[in-house]
Amino acid sequence: MSLTVVGNSIDGQASGVQQDAAADPALAKGAKPETKQATLKPVPSLIAALSATQLQSVLIGALSLVIGIVIWHLATKYNFNYFINFENVPSPVKVGGAFIVHLGDPEFYIHIAVSIRRILIAYSIAVVLGVITGVIVGRSKMARAAVLPYIEIVRPIPAVAWIPLAILMWPTEESSIVYITFLGALFPIILNTLHGVDQTPDVLIRAARSLGASKFAVFYHVVLPAALPSIAAGLAIGMGISWFSLLAGEIISGQYGIGYFTWNAYSLINYPDIVVGMLIIGGLGTLSTYLVKLMMKPALRWKDKQR
Repeated sequence: MSLTVVGNSIDGQASGVQQDAAADPALAKGAKPETKQATLKPVPSLIAALSATQLQSVLIGALSLVIGIVIWHLATKYNFNYFINFENVPSPVKVGGAFIVHLGDPEFYIHIAVSIRRILIAYSIAVVLGVITGVIVGRSKMARAAVLPYIEIVRPIPAVAWIPLAILMWPTEESSIVYITFLGALFPIILNTLHGVDQTPDVLIRAARSLGASKFAVFYHVVLPAALPSIAAGLAIGMGISWFSLLAGEIISGQYGIGYFTWNAYSLINYPDIVVGMLIIGGLGTLSTYLVKLMMKPALRWKDKQR
């Protein structure tokens, strides 16, 4: 009799499973609803956590900028003069008004476009020569002994000191400005590329050679990927310094450029335009550095997967 009860319960469970399988085709294939729910639940919570973190960062950054502007406004309003003199510094309201006026001036956009063109030319040349030089110097002891002394001697020379010699060396003002901007971006790219190549683990190189890899294969599949993080850092730093060098180079220009715009405002004692030019240079430098990091992100995807 007990066997009959057990058999009936087993038949009832089997029929219940058949009914559930008929109602849900996924069960007929052996899928487990508990496992399905367990895999789906963390996804929305993870997205929500990332969104909250990003939103928090944006809010903190915006609040920090607002606090800085408020401090700037109070310092100019009450003529703060304690170690730093704010008596002649224009207020944020005056700078904002000058910026709005320039937004309707076509010549203002010409200044920006000319500076961007100079940056693109100088930075592109610096990237090509800087990465190639850094790789060669990093892989060859003879090249390092021959080239590194020149780099260490020329690198500390500021961009302003190159202005007289650049005027003598190059036939036009435009080429002189591009040359000074190029020098500003070149050395950070060389040194960071050299550091990345030099820090490649020897055990990886020996392992690749023991497996029969050629010199080119070792460089392409081992050395270059290992050096990419340092190269990316050098490209970002070089872009920032190139804008600094551009400002120094455009002092010798007599027509256009955001650096010339800023220097001309100083010559005309137009204080709000000085700050406008500074903020434009800072904004363009920040944006261009972000674009460099964004372009390098696909090449560094393997590094994110290791985290």
